[in-house]
Amino acid sequence: MRHPFHRRTGIHLLASASLFCLTACADTPAIAEAEPAKPTTLQTAAQVMVDPVVTVRSFDDWRADFRAEALAQGIDPQLFDRAFAGVTPDPDVIKADRSQPEFSRPVWTYLEGALSNQRVSSGQRKLDEQRTQLDRIEQRYGVDKHILAAIWGLESNFGQNMGNRQVIRSLATLAHEGRRPTFAHDQLLGAMDILQHRDIEPERMLGSWAGAMGQTQFIPTTYNQYAVDFDQDGRRDIWYSAPDALASAAHYLQQSGWQTGQPWGQEVKLPKDFDYALADSSIRKPMLQWAELGITDAKGSSFPASLSEQSAALLLPAGHRGPAFLVLNNFRSIMRYNNSTSYALAIGLLSERFQRGGQVLGSWPTEDRPLSRSERTELQTLLSEQGFEPGGIDGIIGANTRSAIRRIQQQLNWPADGYPTPELLEQLRRL
Repeated sequence: MRHPFHRRTGIHLLASASLFCLTACADTPAIAEAEPAKPTTLQTAAQVMVDPVVTVRSFDDWRADFRAEALAQGIDPQLFDRAFAGVTPDPDVIKADRSQPEFSRPVWTYLEGALSNQRVSSGQRKLDEQRTQLDRIEQRYGVDKHILAAIWGLESNFGQNMGNRQVIRSLATLAHEGRRPTFAHDQLLGAMDILQHRDIEPERMLGSWAGAMGQTQFIPTTYNQYAVDFDQDGRRDIWYSAPDALASAAHYLQQSGWQTGQPWGQEVKLPKDFDYALADSSIRKPMLQWAELGITDAKGSSFPASLSEQSAALLLPAGHRGPAFLVLNNFRSIMRYNNSTSYALAIGLLSERFQRGGQVLGSWPTEDRPLSRSERTELQTLLSEQGFEPGGIDGIIGANTRSAIRRIQQQLNWPADGYPTPELLEQLRRL
């Protein structure tokens, strides 16, 4: 494996902004209501961060300055000129960067697409085709091959949809006039380093509009830190080598704290009069303690003794009227790949579908209407006005907003599940 980019920027993952992601992933369905969009892989984002507004220079002036910086970082001048030959700003990239969908799909609709019969059957076939390599990868990195296949399926439809835009052009466009030029600038330097190492030729470095690349949709700085040459052909090729792509994803999960042999979590059944305020990602208890609160598996049985000391959090992706899940440490590792509980839940369930499991027994509240983006923004504004700090007014229902919702729900003597609903919004409007 080659050494990672020597200047590694510290933002390789968690600094990716949540609005930089949803459309960036080549084939990942829209993230369900209230989840941050995903810049992709390892491109995860915990918050929306937009650089200060600056006066846009001409593209030629920007490129000249960037060329000088890249050469100072050790990029070969002939390589730079080749990579940027004919490169002009891409208006479609700017349009995608500035578009923010008003409506997003609820978690049950998202899962329906993510767990489609076609995706399951394709995954089972790919598992058979790549079994030897996947077994070797699992042995090397300790990551369940079914999880890797699920990531492969959601990120690029098993390598069939990796994006067809030139990464250099996309990132140059965003670095020049995108909403987050600093992030794009660092990714572009990372992309130049990939080219410098001859892992891929410029014309073959294709990806999404946001610069996510290959079968596992890595952003460049993530690639530089975690990509591996598993097939030992001298190149870390996540575009055209499935073993390299899958092993790179496994390496990332391993470094994100994946625990070999442990599940991601499981669906559970809650007792009557349960305190839904405990469904908070910051509250983690051993499985034994959750059991002492009356929680069982989805069929009403006790948890295996082997899991009794495993730390878990309670997840209610559709509020107290939907299915409940206890999610373990490996769920958090998946969320390092994409900071969305809906995505992580889809990966866990899809990995089980490949093994003829993964059926959700609880009923989804399909009659619920998800809040639109403007309604979510209004909800946050009203929460803030009432003194329930939501952690920002951005239309994204993250941990801080859910905590604020729980506090107002408790004040109203409602089930404190932290779930945003039209009824809650209407109640806030009347306060």
